[in-house]
Amino acid sequence: MTQNIRIAAADAPGVGERRLRFVDGRSVVLFNVEGVIHAIDNSCPHNGASLANGRLDGHVLQCPAHGLRFDLVSGCVVGAPGMCLTKLAVDTSSQD
Repeated sequence: MTQNIRIAAADAPGVGERRLRFVDGRSVVLFNVEGVIHAIDNSCPHNGASLANGRLDGHVLQCPAHGLRFDLVSGCVVGAPGMCLTKLAVDTSSQD
């Protein structure tokens, strides 16, 4: 299930950038891929490793700990949809 978070527009990353933020007591990584903001919990569902410094190739994020590759669009492991990230819907419309 996708959860919603609010961030100030100034806290959103620019195209091709990522930002680590703490939102409502949780560590969240924001990625801007081709103008679309993807937000996920900063924790790999496999073993809890931080994903903030994972290698990003297009919209595929590789966990730096064990190499699992997650599609940021679906949130799931590439080729194995049973393991998924916690995706967060981002609302920047009402804050600056």
